[in-house]
Amino acid sequence: MPDFFLFINEILWDSVMIYLLIGAGIWFTVRSGFIQFRYLRHVGKSLKNSVTPQPGGLTSFQALCTSLAARAGNGNLMGVALAISAGGPGAVFWMWVSALIGMATTFAECALAQLYKDRDEHNQFRGGPAWYITRGLGMRWLGIIFALFLLVYGLIFNTVQSNTVAHALRYAWEIPELLSGVLLAAAALLAIRLGIRGVARIMQWLVPAMILVWVLASLLIGAWHVDQLPGIINAIFRGAFGWHEAAAGALGYTVSQALTSGFQRGILSNEAGMGTTPNAAAAAASWPPHPAAQGIVQMIGVFTDTLIVCTASALIVLLANESAADTPLNGIELVQQAMVSLTGSWAAGFVAVITALFAFTTIVVNYIYAENNLIFLRLHSKRNLWLMRGGTLLMVITGSLLSLPMVWQMADVMMALIAIVNLSAILLLSPVVRIIANDYLRQRRLGIRPVFNPQRYPEIQRQLAPGAWDNLPDR
Repeated sequence: MPDFFLFINEILWDSVMIYLLIGAGIWFTVRSGFIQFRYLRHVGKSLKNSVTPQPGGLTSFQALCTSLAARAGNGNLMGVALAISAGGPGAVFWMWVSALIGMATTFAECALAQLYKDRDEHNQFRGGPAWYITRGLGMRWLGIIFALFLLVYGLIFNTVQSNTVAHALRYAWEIPELLSGVLLAAAALLAIRLGIRGVARIMQWLVPAMILVWVLASLLIGAWHVDQLPGIINAIFRGAFGWHEAAAGALGYTVSQALTSGFQRGILSNEAGMGTTPNAAAAAASWPPHPAAQGIVQMIGVFTDTLIVCTASALIVLLANESAADTPLNGIELVQQAMVSLTGSWAAGFVAVITALFAFTTIVVNYIYAENNLIFLRLHSKRNLWLMRGGTLLMVITGSLLSLPMVWQMADVMMALIAIVNLSAILLLSPVVRIIANDYLRQRRLGIRPVFNPQRYPEIQRQLAPGAWDNLPDR
């Protein structure tokens, strides 16, 4: 079975996903007027005015922290180590590239999620790819396929999180894997019962704190070993363009290995184009009241996740050993070993705690995404919600006992499938993305607060959910 998933992964990632991700990122960069480079500075303005709860939705900051909770999982730790193991230091460069162009893809999918959002029976905003596929493209059948894919992906990906935690706790304190899984599942159950608003309130405090601790630790270690930084940077750029293997001979890594590993782990980490983040973006009452504003806010999640958190992890691994990819260890144990070699034995426990926090937030938000899509499928009865909760907890416990390669290969296959559906949908909706971006930028250039007025676009207005964009505040 592992060989089968490995075969499927090679087909999807070597032949389809890399070109689709790069192509979509470049396409939306151009179609949105290079919005990730020109208007990222407006994130601060959008967040500054959005900390007060808005009627019917989360604040933009809560939506950002919720999406970051799912992004900032163990792909930021273990995934980075695996990328370096498979593609060498050059994979880090291609992770950066995946983030820069992925920011435009995230803008597109999150702006569309805001545009086509709806309200549930509790007046809470709901939306995501299943909604904009249904309303924007008129293909509910494809929205159902996406929703089902996302449900399966969430369950599988939770096994990756618990598997990583189990290995980290075993490495640090010899805690049995089953006990780790049970404790993680119990903590997740307490959180997911709070619903989307309760989870968002937790994440707006927990996520910034855990990211700050990890990044500060990396910066302190980097400052302590500042003399090695030029060599690390040189290895990253040489490996990214194939210059490394010219000097290293057969032991080097090809450009293809670095690029594939970097993009694969990059998207697993920042989730740009996967269609997961829009589920959080749609739940926000965006401020200013324009779909593009939430798209811009969510771009900072990609930037933070990959260019900051993943770089911090890569720095630790490469500082410990520039040829870390050649060591027999990989995954979270490699990160723990790197930290121990740089700071001391206490660091194994520190990494284990950070790993547990990253996994906890990701599992909880993955469930929130799954519940959101149950609502789309109209299957959100109490019975079905508890079945989903039970399935989530079972997969968390099971994941702690599975073999590592099997878990990652299954997650990679499902990640590719949901990304293909979502990217196809947002590419078909790219004319709408262009309208949204141009409308927002036009109002910014006029010096007024952007407000989306659907009456200016009758074709789009007919596709929107009744009441989603009514009663907008005056300028």
